[in-house]
Amino acid sequence: MSKKAKTAITPTRTEDYPEWYQQVIRAADLAEVSPVRGCMVIKPWGYALWENIQKELDAKFKETGHQNAYFPLFIPLRYLQREAEHVEGFAKECAVVTHSKLEAGEDGQLVPAGQLEEPLIVRPTSETIIGELFAKWVQSYRDLPLLINQWANVVRWEMRTRLFLRTAEFLWQEGHTVHATSEEAMEETRLILDLYADFAENYMAMPVIKGEKTEGERFPGALHTYSIEAMMQDRKALQAGTSHFLGQNFSKASNIQYLDKGGQQVHAWTTSWGVSTRLVGGLIMTHADDNGMVVPPRLAPSHVVILPITPKEETRAQVLEHCEKLAQEIRDQSYDGKPVRVELDDRDLRGGEKMWQWVKKGIPLTVEVGPRDLESDSVFVGRRDLGPQERAGMPRAKFVDDLPSILQEMQNNLHQKAHEFQKANTVTLDTKEDFYDFFAPRDEIHGGFALAHWAHDPATEEQLQKDLKVSIRCIPDEGNKESGTCPFTGKPSDGRVLFSKAY
Repeated sequence: MSKKAKTAITPTRTEDYPEWYQQVIRAADLAEVSPVRGCMVIKPWGYALWENIQKELDAKFKETGHQNAYFPLFIPLRYLQREAEHVEGFAKECAVVTHSKLEAGEDGQLVPAGQLEEPLIVRPTSETIIGELFAKWVQSYRDLPLLINQWANVVRWEMRTRLFLRTAEFLWQEGHTVHATSEEAMEETRLILDLYADFAENYMAMPVIKGEKTEGERFPGALHTYSIEAMMQDRKALQAGTSHFLGQNFSKASNIQYLDKGGQQVHAWTTSWGVSTRLVGGLIMTHADDNGMVVPPRLAPSHVVILPITPKEETRAQVLEHCEKLAQEIRDQSYDGKPVRVELDDRDLRGGEKMWQWVKKGIPLTVEVGPRDLESDSVFVGRRDLGPQERAGMPRAKFVDDLPSILQEMQNNLHQKAHEFQKANTVTLDTKEDFYDFFAPRDEIHGGFALAHWAHDPATEEQLQKDLKVSIRCIPDEGNKESGTCPFTGKPSDGRVLFSKAY
């Protein structure tokens, strides 16, 4: 009997996937549970990931003409009541402020006082209050399109939380735009969906499927909702971004009107769209392994860590001086249009301990340098997309020169690996029996993605959720034009949709 290989993370993915996820976050020092129930503290390495996500997306938004603004955290209750479907969709998740101050009670304990005339909602999303401002800003067709984005926090009072994936408070961006015509608003909706998909594929190295949500999965108050769906390593789907065509629902509720070229007062057309810190959870569950986090180079807080090996005090200064020069040579290199980011870890720790800390963080490249490496002018390199035992020596100059291409090769490899996993676990199903067998409970393996016909019957969605906890993730943009028969109702179907269990 072969001895089981030791891993840095226990339990492993196959042993207990939910607990493995929590342990990767802990080992990589990404975040921890806060003293406030359901909230999280994002630690420096985890926040640096979010900053890089934010930085890259923000640049893309600005390239497409959007501007950043900021709107209040608190929303008057009456604003939500204007759009009945919207408030119904969020009512159970709203946190409500009812008092303005605290006073000491008879027992010396602080108690709420100063009851507000109107309760304030801590924003679960900002369509209603932004609509109130847009109604003032938009007066003429010359004011359109209005393209606004906000980076903010929101609160949704979740009962069951999981770090990054679902917390009571989380960070996100929410775009809100106003347009003169339905066609322009739909073009914006699709533009942002494509932007999100490009970011997921080319920066996160996370393959996604684009498509429209069914009516039952639609954003409250929207006419059409589109999403990108990614497969995690337990074969569940993660909704990684959404873009909503709101029609005139919110413009009528908020009275966003403008004078058109013909001199008529008409209601505008609006959109909204967003991604959140859930993307960090998506990175973990797409790329991490049983030794910890694996970070795609394009989003890595640092690309390279140099680990000086100084077993003897008399060679320590020489090794450190050499490592500092190497760090500067690396910074002089460029990857993805920016200087390569490098760390020099000269902490007084055992080499193996330092090495594994960085492996668990998922830094793309570890570079060990000791006295012998100085003599041979070489470095000992470990790539995080390969196994920890596959480290190898190479000439220092070659490593520095090849660094940009090594990082891009790693980025490509991570995407290719994730793409092959998604492809291997996506099936086409034509019978109810095969469908139920594919999604039957099997420990932490959740079937995968299934493309099957559907006759646009909401009752089928409800039954599959009840029986298997399976939902329609989207009606894919591609590959769903084949007509057929719904295996659940026997009714005609105009195309296949994407089914999966989901986060």
